[in-house]
Amino acid sequence: MDKSEAKGLIRQAYEAWEGEEWLRAAELYERVLAHYPDVKPSGDWWYDAALAHKFLGNWQKAYELGREAAARAPRGEGDPAFWNLGIAATVQRDWATARDAWRGFGIDLPDGEGEIDGAFGNACVRLDTGGRREVVWVRRLCPTRGRVVNVPVTGGRRYGEVVVHDGEPKGERVVDGTTYPVFDELLLFEPSDLPTLEVTVAAGEPDDLGALLTLFAGHGYGAEPASSVRMLCACCSEGTHEQRRTESAGVQRVSLAAPEDDARRLLEQWAGETAIGRSWSGLTAVG
Repeated sequence: MDKSEAKGLIRQAYEAWEGEEWLRAAELYERVLAHYPDVKPSGDWWYDAALAHKFLGNWQKAYELGREAAARAPRGEGDPAFWNLGIAATVQRDWATARDAWRGFGIDLPDGEGEIDGAFGNACVRLDTGGRREVVWVRRLCPTRGRVVNVPVTGGRRYGEVVVHDGEPKGERVVDGTTYPVFDELLLFEPSDLPTLEVTVAAGEPDDLGALLTLFAGHGYGAEPASSVRMLCACCSEGTHEQRRTESAGVQRVSLAAPEDDARRLLEQWAGETAIGRSWSGLTAVG
């Protein structure tokens, strides 16, 4: 392939990229890179080809091409080639490459080898459930993985599952003056075996509901009152949304994440802690 033909293919690749024809763009870049892997602009071509495969969900190719892109990127300067490689290596469970990629981006990691299980703070992730989307809170285990700490109301999703999320925030949530990013989910990394239940509870005081949530959390389970769920349009969901921690009294539905026998035991314990004001009924499995 001569340089004139290569320039023509790169031009076509740019056009395909602008049209979001990810597979065609990647194939054109790869045709040129097979002949010119190390010319001055090749780092950008490797990066774009890897990113196109990321958009396609072809993680093996995103990983292979991402390694080439990162090999041509400066370390410790926040180059996105390392971030995308970190995601792809995580999906492939190549922890050595993932760790090196995050360090290449400029992130400090806890010492160790193998799977990363760190404390990277809290964030929100917009779960993708085949057309229905739900924003949940996660505890970040690494720069791209988070464990869900809400009880999702969308069918098929569960408290405690681990998701891989993108690196570019699409929205913000503000709680008590602190701003948290909202990331889009890329894939379900590790499912949870905790079933989702629903129950009707009567709480005489707002603190009664808080006691129920604390009780379940203390046993490693989840509880999500219906009063905490907010419905937002897509535009508002991707903007800045202020959330307030409120606990209400009265009768309402609560979603639970726990084995049914344990849920019954904890509900009985909660109701029995006061003489009046607390009761529950209608415990059912929903997912």
